[in-house]
Amino acid sequence: MKAVLCVRHGPPEALDVVDLPDPVPGPGEVVVDVAAIGLNFFDTLIIRDLYQVKPPLPFSPGAEFAGHVSALGVGVSGLAVGDRVCGYMTSGAAREKVAVAAEFLARVPDDLDLVKAAGLVVTYGTAVYALKDRGELKAGETLAVLGASGGVGLAAVEIGKILGARIIGCASSPDKVAFARAHGADEGFDYGAGDLKAGLKAFAGPRGLDMVYDPVGGDFAEPALRALGWQGRFMVVGFAAGAIPKIPLNLLLLKNCDARGVAFGAQANSSPPWLRDTIQELMGYAREGRISAHVDKTFPLHRCAEAIGEIAGRRVKGKVVLTTG
Repeated sequence: MKAVLCVRHGPPEALDVVDLPDPVPGPGEVVVDVAAIGLNFFDTLIIRDLYQVKPPLPFSPGAEFAGHVSALGVGVSGLAVGDRVCGYMTSGAAREKVAVAAEFLARVPDDLDLVKAAGLVVTYGTAVYALKDRGELKAGETLAVLGASGGVGLAAVEIGKILGARIIGCASSPDKVAFARAHGADEGFDYGAGDLKAGLKAFAGPRGLDMVYDPVGGDFAEPALRALGWQGRFMVVGFAAGAIPKIPLNLLLLKNCDARGVAFGAQANSSPPWLRDTIQELMGYAREGRISAHVDKTFPLHRCAEAIGEIAGRRVKGKVVLTTG
């Protein structure tokens, strides 16, 4: 099989495409013939050894995938050869075949495209975990989504809308703001157009924001936190801007508000039943047209470096997906 390998840490151009033996399933494992692999911002970090998860070299990037079951290990039940599935693994998905524990897989309905299914797990799973499980977002509350045109940001806009929130989508250009609004944001804010805190406060009104969803960090985190209202929730999702902000803790005290961490990968690995239920929930939303599962660009597997470069260059709205066909 073909596999994309990170054999030495570095930029996307350092990735290799190699031939490896086909995997054999161990007890409790399934081999999946991979049709599509979803890429995420953390793939730009993990190959440079800048991510909190540090798989041993060599490894394949990619944490989410979709395809067909091709072999079953001892003890696997509930799946059959030929089943359409998608799943999660911390890394290692960017290859033509993967061996993965069956508990990290979920069935994909026949009427859902495998390319879309491959891009659902991490971004929309993160949004569900942040907004519903960790953030307890309620209908009628105000939600600011930073980085609203990217994969995790777009997912938060769409899941937030399902949960009944009133949403302002924040992004780095007018066309990205327009994209977020086209996918459900009630209002938008362009970072270059003025003061972020003032813009968010104008949107939220006197009581302030109920929630901020922040996958960006950097210089945007503190102004957004200052726009929170009494007992607001600041969801720490990631740091796409590069810098990890240092938040003055007195802001939490003065507003009686919370800063809550959102570690989707840790949750998925610690609770496979939660992961499976969440994926099934998302599949239902996708089939009903309530989430777009928007794929901006697809690349063949051997052009993985180019695909990761598109994410690193912030030239993507929604998802980038690799295909093996």
